[in-house]
This record gives sequence, structure tokens and C-alpha cells, in this order.
Amino acid sequence: MTRDQAYNLLTKYLTNKVLVKHSLAAEATMRTLANYFGEDEEIWGMTGLLHDADYELSRGNPKKHGKLLFEKEKDLDLPDEIIHAIKAHNYQHNKIKPESKMDWAMACCDELTGLIVAETFLLPSRKLKDVKVEFLMKRLKQKDFEKEADRANLFLCDKELKIPLIEFVTMTLTAMQNVHEALEL
Repeated sequence: MTRDQAYNLLTKYLTNKVLVKHSLAAEATMRTLANYFGEDEEIWGMTGLLHDADYELSRGNPKKHGKLLFEKEKDLDLPDEIIHAIKAHNYQHNKIKPESKMDWAMACCDELTGLIVAETFLLPSRKLKDVKVEFLMKRLKQKDFEKEADRANLFLCDKELKIPLIEFVTMTLTAMQNVHEALEL
């Protein structure tokens, strides 16, 4: 599957523009993490791009999220490692455990991209270029900041990926800043 085909598949199932942008942010982050680990950027990027493709389909049924895309699209031309990482990013609900670095990278960065966007919207400029890592680190620890966001996976970056939290946040923010035009931020 090419990147264009993956994007078309994503937008076939996701109609919410915010969710599409979230997927673009996850794609950029996963590409950055692939580069960091010396892994295949295309495979990791495709994982980030498609990880929430079934989000609207599975709304109200979190046990299906991550799996439903593969039930709907039985003949997807994707490597098994991408399929597993997409399923495993929702392991708290669907019980498919992350195993590889790619699995954990997807699970760890998923909520962080949303938290970075939320921080961006609090700034007068509403621009990613103005988000500062130091302030974002303080926000992540504030329980009243985006309290519905589950930070548990984010804080596993050190244990599972051997990347200190501040470095992980910096990489994710930088990746998102590099695609700010696509994110319209």
C-alpha cells in the first residue's frame, strides 16, 4: 500500500477533520521515532497514519477500536507489523499487547499529539511554533489540563522505549511543528 492509498483509506472511514489531522500528527511523530531508532520510516509512518482509521466506526465500542478496520477491509496490503501495532495501540481495551518498539511508540505518542494540539489552542497565536517544551512538560503534570486524556501510555516512553519523557515530548513536538501546515496550526 502506498502512502496515498493509506491516506485515501483513512479518509474513507474518518470524516472528522480533527481526527484526520491527529492521524497526520501521529504519522509525523512515528516517522521521527523510526528515524531515531534506525527503522523504516514508511512502515512506522503508515502505522501512525492509519492507527485511528476505525475510530468513528468503533465509537461507543472501545474493544473494537484498532480491530474494526481489518474486519471491514479484509484484503489490506499491509505488513503484519503495521496491523499488530495498530491493534496494540488500544491494548487497554482490546487486550492485544504491544510487543515491538513500533507498537510501544504508537501507544506512547497517541495521546501526546492531542495534548500538544490542546496546548496550542491555549496560546494567543494558536501556532505550534509557539509551543515550548518546558511549558508543555508542566501542563502534562496538571490533572485539570485535558483531564480526559489518558497519560499512562505517554509516561511509559522511558520504560518501554528508553527515551526520557522530555526527549520524547521534544521529538513529538518537533515532528508536529515540521508538518504544521498540514495540521493547520
